[in-house]
This record gives sequence, C-alpha cells and structure tokens, in this order.
Amino acid sequence: MLTFIVRRVIAAIFITIGASFIAYILVANAGDPLGDARGLPAAQRGQAIATVTATLHLDVNPVFRFFIWLKGVSGCFVGKCDFGQNIQQTPVNGLLSAALGQSIKLILASTILAVILGIAIGVVSALRQYSGLDYGVTFLAFLFFALPVFFIGVILKDLLAIRFNTFLDTGGSFSWSAIFLVSAAVAVIGYSLVPGEILRRLTIGAIIFVVALVAMYYITVDHWLVNPSLGPVVIAVLSVLLGLGITVLTAGLSNKKALYTSMTVVAIGVALWYPLQYWPFHNGMSWAKMILILVIAILVGVGVGYAFGGDDKGLSARTGALTGAATGFIIFVDRLMRAWQSYSSNPAIAGRPIRTTLPSTPNLQGDFWIQTTDTLTHLVLPTITLMLISLATHSRFSRASMLEVMNQDYIRTARSKGLTERTVVMRHAFRNALIPMATVVAFDISGLIGGAVLTEQVFGWKSMGSLFSQGLRQADPNPVMAFFVVGALIAVLANLLADIAYAALDPRIRLS
Repeated sequence: MLTFIVRRVIAAIFITIGASFIAYILVANAGDPLGDARGLPAAQRGQAIATVTATLHLDVNPVFRFFIWLKGVSGCFVGKCDFGQNIQQTPVNGLLSAALGQSIKLILASTILAVILGIAIGVVSALRQYSGLDYGVTFLAFLFFALPVFFIGVILKDLLAIRFNTFLDTGGSFSWSAIFLVSAAVAVIGYSLVPGEILRRLTIGAIIFVVALVAMYYITVDHWLVNPSLGPVVIAVLSVLLGLGITVLTAGLSNKKALYTSMTVVAIGVALWYPLQYWPFHNGMSWAKMILILVIAILVGVGVGYAFGGDDKGLSARTGALTGAATGFIIFVDRLMRAWQSYSSNPAIAGRPIRTTLPSTPNLQGDFWIQTTDTLTHLVLPTITLMLISLATHSRFSRASMLEVMNQDYIRTARSKGLTERTVVMRHAFRNALIPMATVVAFDISGLIGGAVLTEQVFGWKSMGSLFSQGLRQADPNPVMAFFVVGALIAVLANLLADIAYAALDPRIRLS
C-alpha cells in the first residue's frame, strides 16, 4: 500500500506540472495584462506598463516565464510557497490563503451532503424499483442535473432567503391550506418509502399525515420558527428513532445486544442534555471542545457496546459509537436552535437571518453559537445549490450500481441460504455497490470546484471562484494558476483516496 501511494504521489506531481504548463501558456496568451495600463493618461502610462511588466515578467518568453513561476511554487515543498504577485502587486499567497478556507468549507459541506443523501436516495429507489418513489426521484434527478447551477442559485435566493425571511418577519405562521398540503406531501413520501401491502402502507401514511399535521399546527401557534428548540422530549424521541435505524442497518433488531447498546447510549445522551446546557455549552465553547465531546460520545458508545458483550462485541461497539455520534449531533442542533432568536435579533442581522451574500456577516458580535449560526446561514444557500447538482449524479449512479449488484448470482445465493433481507442488502449488496461510487465521487469533487466558481459569483463570495474569474478577466496569470494548482491537487488527492477506498471496500483488490 505504501509503495502504491508513493508511486501515485510521484506520478501526480509530474501530471500537475505538465497540466500547469499547458494552463499557464493558455492563460499567458488569453489576453493582454497591459490593457488597463495602456488606458491610463500619458504621464502615468509608461510607469504603469513598466511596473506590470516587471511584476509579471512580461519581458520574458512565456515558456521561461512558466519556469520562473514554477520555481516559486516549488518552494511549497520546503514551506516557502511563492505564487507570485497579481497585476496590482498584491502577493497571491495572501489572496489564496484568504480565499481557500471559504471555498474548501463550501465544497466540503456540499460534497458530504451530496454523497450521503445521494447514495441513500439511490439505494432506496433501487430497492423500490419502478415504484412511485422511484419515478419521482428519477424525475427530480434529471431536472436538477439539467438546470444550470446559477439558475438554481438565483431561485433559492428568492425562495429560501428573501421570501422566507419575510415569512419570519410576519411571525412564521402557516395557513391551514399550507398545513394540509405539507402534511399530505410528507404522508405521500412516507407511503412511498414503506414496503409491503397497500393497507399497511396506507395505515402508515395516515399516521404520518396526522403526526405532520399536529407538528405543523404546533409550529404555527407557538411561532416555533421564530424561536426554535427541541427540548429533552423531542431529543429523546429523535434519538430513539435514530438509534433504532442505526441498529437496523448495522445489526438488525433481532440482535438484542446491539439494540440494548443503542438504547442505553440514547438514555445516557438524553440524561446529559440538561447539564450540557451549563457546561461546556454555556461559556467558552469552541470547535476543539466540540470535537472532544464528539470523541467522548463515540468512546462511551464503544464502551457500552463492549459492556453488553454478546457474540459480536465489535458489532455492538460500532452500533453504540454511531448512536452516540447521532445523539450528540441532535443535542448540538438543539443548542444551535436556542441561539437562533438571539442571532436573528442581532443589529448586524436586522431580522434577515438567511443570508444571500458573503461568507460571513461583517462586524457581527457574539459567542461561539452566534458565530456558528452565522456561518451556517451563509453556507446554506450555496451548499444546497452545489448539492442539488451533485445529488442527481450520485443518486443515479448509486441506483444503477445497486440494481446491478442485486441481480448478481451471489445475491440469489445469499437469499437461498435464508439470510434476512437486511443482511443481504447491507452486508452483501451495499458494500459492493459502493465500489464504482468511489470513482464517481472523485470525479464529482473535481466538478464541484468548477461549479463553485459560478456559485460564488451568484452569492457574492470572495473566494477561489472570485480569484479565478477576476484573474481571467484581467489576463492575470498568477491568481488563475493558484486556482488551477489548488484544484488539480484536490482532484489528484480525491482520485488517490478513491483508489485506497477500492481496497477497503473489496479485499480482493490489492494495491502494491
């Protein structure tokens, strides 16, 4: 494995250098960097042309100019990166460091959501092939895949930001027609997801409709959207449901040890909800402490799993770890909700909490929860925009891969042995269906970098997309090449991780 990784890294270096050379030559011949300088008054023109020429080495042949740029970039191997200067004589290193964090945050969030939701939707639609759910998912997937990213971004700004903010200003109350429509839509989705006979599906759909109706009515009369929170009862219900779902997927409800582990971890998490509100959630919270709490929650789940024991302690430990992480996430979301009203009433927000521009609110004062809420409200629209485009790809590929695997001979053999459907799907089919998805995810990450350029323009983010587009308009090669190098390295790293994932998913694949 180590030999394989070293070989791939060395090959990636040469590939990146070759691709960078082609890109640099194209950018160098794409326009005139001296265009703005030539438009200045005669008294300033000569000095401006001389300054830009010296800054960008325009008196040198583009081929040799590339090697001058490459010499500075090669310093990254010894911790002295130099991406040169732009036309305004600003070091590109500073521009890149300021833009890279925001772009990585956006790409990472949209990729994680698209992969998780896309694979889940694709697998469910494959298991419910030719059902109403399958046809609906197929229609939406092709719709989002066909729509341009900037169009989706503009639509979301209008619906989920401008109109939703106005809706919150009026108290966040739904009309009876909206309550019935939303409840009916949720019931139809539940009806489509549930397998079995029609009577059973209708019964579950009716129950979902009633629950959704009551929840929507409570949200309206309590003005819950203005001051949201979950509370210990809802946290307990959600944690139990997630715990049961995790147990079903990992071990099955027939595995009592895993079930007891999951429910015990949920009980511990709910019992700790109240003291967590005072320590450490109240003052001095940070991401380092949050990660530490997550690690503790996972370790508690592992410990409970091993304590219950059983024939497969490792399986119970994995179930407990996942349940602990899920319960901790619900408690984290509840605490963020409790900061919503304070955030919305902040003078810098002015009652418009869903933001449509910039990656953060300037001059916003507040603690960890206010700042985190601000980050999420700025991320939500561009993340959803990028996610919807990728979601279509992941859902279609995962559906096709799952259908192909489910028709294999070893799946029929597993069923003939009397294995449960959960075991057949999760242990035999799902893992093998993920193998081609590793390649798709790697390519999609590269595509997201390009999609982020348009998305950042729509939402006014001064990040990698802005660095690239501005450099391209001014025929300024150094910012464009900084964007290109970062994008190339991310793509190479994604493909390397995909190759390693092959060996992890299929032990028959050996990397050497």
